[in-house]
Order: sequence, then structure tokens, then C-alpha cells
Amino acid sequence: MTVSRTFSIIKPDATRRNLTGAIVKMFEDGGLRIVASKRIQMTRAQAEGFYGVHKERPFFGELVDFMISEPVVVQVLEGENAVTRNRDIMGATNPEDADEGTVRKSHALSIGENSVHGSDSAENAAIEIAFFFKEDELVG
Repeated sequence: MTVSRTFSIIKPDATRRNLTGAIVKMFEDGGLRIVASKRIQMTRAQAEGFYGVHKERPFFGELVDFMISEPVVVQVLEGENAVTRNRDIMGATNPEDADEGTVRKSHALSIGENSVHGSDSAENAAIEIAFFFKEDELVG
């Protein structure tokens, strides 16, 4: 097994409902360790830059508006096969399809307000981590 890192966002729908601690506990109980975390109010420029890969998609504007609507918690998670582990803990994007005990089954309101984001590959994790964190902020 390989210890690695991944990126996570606790999204506005979850922070608004004061679920940050409950979600962090699910990550930690699932074998991931928080090595960096900060609560931020994402700016429009940050949201547009971070989700730039979706710029041509019809939901881009709505996604950006949602991500800047409330604070978010950006985090770096570390553990065995962190990307895969985090995605297992999060559950399917659509909470109706998510397994019991996952973040999205337990906390998501809808496919759009699905409480968390997680990197989909090690390569994207590195890019996403660097987008929000300086190397000296990773203190795990």
C-alpha cells in the first residue's frame, strides 16, 4: 500500500448546515488524516479557476455561484491510496446512488448540493492541492 495525498472540499451546503465536524470525522474514521485545512470564502476568480475544466458546460455558472455562496473548507487528506479511499468515503455524486454510510448518502441534499468534492486522480490531487495550499501549509 502507498501513502498518498488527495484534495477535498467541504462544500457550501454542508458548511451552512454546520456539518464540517461530522464530515471530517467520517474521513478520519475512514483512515484518512487531515494534513492541511482551512475555511475560506471562495472568490469568484478562485471558483472559476478551480472549475475551469467545466467552463463550456451549461452548469458552470450555477456551480461557480454555488461555490461562492457560503464558506467552504479546503483540505489535504493523507492515507493509504488516499484518492480512492476518499472517493469511497464520499460516495456516488448522486446521493440517491450512494452507499449507506457515505458522506453523500448521509449529508447531501441533491446531486448539485452534494456536500463534498474530492480529487479524481493523483495527478489532479496534486494540481488541486497546489491551487489552494503552499507547500509549507502541509503540516501532517
